[in-house]
Amino acid sequence: MKHKAPWGGLKRLGTMIVDVVLFNCSVLFAFYLRFGHTIPERNFYTYEKSAIYITILFMLVNSLLGVYIYYNRRVSDILFTTVLGQLLTIFGLTMITFIGRLFAFPRSVLGLSFLISVVVLAIWRVFVFYMYLRLTPNQRVTVFSAEADLPAIVQNFNSTKNNKHKVVSVVTGHFVANAQKILSDADIFYLTKSLSDADRRAVIDIALKNEKQIMLTSTFDNLLMLYPSMMNFEDESVMGIRGFHLTAENAFLKRMSDIIIGLLMLVVASPFMLVTALLVKLTSPGPIIYKQTRITLNQKEFSIFKFRTMRTDAEAKSGPMLATANDNRITPVGKYLRKLRLDELPQIFNVLKGDMSIVGPRPERPFFVNQFNEEEPHYYLRHNVRAGITGYAQVYGKYASDYHSKLKFDLLYIKSYSLFLDLKILLQTIKILFDKVSSAGVDEDEEPSFKKLHEIVEENDIDHLV
Repeated sequence: MKHKAPWGGLKRLGTMIVDVVLFNCSVLFAFYLRFGHTIPERNFYTYEKSAIYITILFMLVNSLLGVYIYYNRRVSDILFTTVLGQLLTIFGLTMITFIGRLFAFPRSVLGLSFLISVVVLAIWRVFVFYMYLRLTPNQRVTVFSAEADLPAIVQNFNSTKNNKHKVVSVVTGHFVANAQKILSDADIFYLTKSLSDADRRAVIDIALKNEKQIMLTSTFDNLLMLYPSMMNFEDESVMGIRGFHLTAENAFLKRMSDIIIGLLMLVVASPFMLVTALLVKLTSPGPIIYKQTRITLNQKEFSIFKFRTMRTDAEAKSGPMLATANDNRITPVGKYLRKLRLDELPQIFNVLKGDMSIVGPRPERPFFVNQFNEEEPHYYLRHNVRAGITGYAQVYGKYASDYHSKLKFDLLYIKSYSLFLDLKILLQTIKILFDKVSSAGVDEDEEPSFKKLHEIVEENDIDHLV
């Protein structure tokens, strides 16, 4: 049976078209509520002149926010991205009417269209989401792995957000023979690095022959093969492997975009920075700005700027330590500043100075970088780009992930870099500001629970083949 994509193609395009129609109808209905049947020609002209730009902006914002991706989502995610998307779109529309000197576009219409579009789009998108859940088949996953790696893998797949991918069996031995046995009960073969090269190739051959989807872990070897350059020498075709660095052109464009976005962020963030500075000064003794040595491009040291969220003697006795959940060194106000990421705002000045980028791997302290370099031979590669205020790991991973997991995200970011990806990560960062899991520190109690294998299998109703 031929594998079908769970949701895509014409279905996704149709959803986007209906979205655009509903949004523009919301604007028109807002005009009607504001003016009735007789809409002043001067006011409506501003909508006609900006309609195409509004539509493009609407599609761009929603695409970057991942509105049309439904796997690993909950209804609350759909509702939140709808509200956030419309806030950004209306803000952008205000900018468009200002830049285009279309001052006759009524602000009351903008406000009404926001409220109407949020309600209409939310109802439509929740409906589509439930249709996605109902009409698309669940993906049955078989994990091929050593026993030691299974608890963390199963835990990730059993996330409450995971609505389509279900681990139905795990294979911890005799991989090739067992792959043949479970063909009728699996849609996806998830292969980890614990398989030998011979077993991996054999299992992949079986999956390809039987049209099963293949998932691989993001090991260094797999990341290295991303986006190769194709070359031909007579009748020999070869793949040139790209390193983990940016081209000179991309590095220049990234720096220019950092300066422009940094200046815009400074204007927008100034009121929040003023309030935050006052809160820090009035609630705990010590300096407002905390400087700390971090590592950036080419493993160069620099002083990072942050609003102080800890006591001034936080590491006097303990020495360098990573922050943990419920850390008693954090001040009462600092706790909320960290949750809302307001403590990071002074790093805009680091960006303008050239020490950091808006998007990039989060900078670590020399003490930890030296330790990680000794333990992980490829850790230095993340310093082929400037450190960032936000990054791929912060948006798509967990704050409390260990540095091995974060390194995979960082290397994936460098390999697949584009200005479009930077913009996407920047918008996605707004979403995680409201995600408690993403804002928490490392918590020892949140480490994967390495129970015995048979307990995991029984709890999750998973078949175990050895």
